[in-house]
Amino acid sequence: MAPQYQIRADHDARTIVVYQAYPPAIAEAALRAGRFVEPFSFHRMTWIKPSFLWLMHRSNWARKPGQERVLAVRITREGWEEALSRAVLTTSDPALVAKAAVHVQWDPERSARGAALNHYSIQVGVSRQLIRTFTDEWIVGLTDLTPQVRKAATLTQGGRAAEAQRLLPPERVYPLPRALEDRLCPRTSR
Repeated sequence: MAPQYQIRADHDARTIVVYQAYPPAIAEAALRAGRFVEPFSFHRMTWIKPSFLWLMHRSNWARKPGQERVLAVRITREGWEEALSRAVLTTSDPALVAKAAVHVQWDPERSARGAALNHYSIQVGVSRQLIRTFTDEWIVGLTDLTPQVRKAATLTQGGRAAEAQRLLPPERVYPLPRALEDRLCPRTSR
């Protein structure tokens, strides 16, 4: 049986892909600039998610108001692991969480139809203390997945899940360094 708390992501030797959903104005400005620029807010926490299906659940397949555009944000693994090294679990002492540069929470992973699965997906909140580092140093590329998302949603809703599955990004276990795993993955079911 696979561990309940394990990062699954599209990654290679240098980078990892995280997903975010935005209104068109933010997505279009970011895609034109190749990085996040205004109207993206540099004054609030931004949540990044390596699970494509979790974001599909959260954004209702890019149909939720304010989340109509889905971006694949490729960041350096060095940046990802720096964020995780500065993270505090949201279930920790509230005083620690309030001061943390990065928040981590685990939520049930989702199927293509939105059903909760029996393992968890990591959500990483990058606070305004670290957001410029995220946007200016860690990001190596942005890709608009909105057309692919809409096609996959239509196929899934039409009962053509196997065809939709071929449109989903590949995700496999991310080899988290042991020290980070010990800090961020609940021990009860690893």
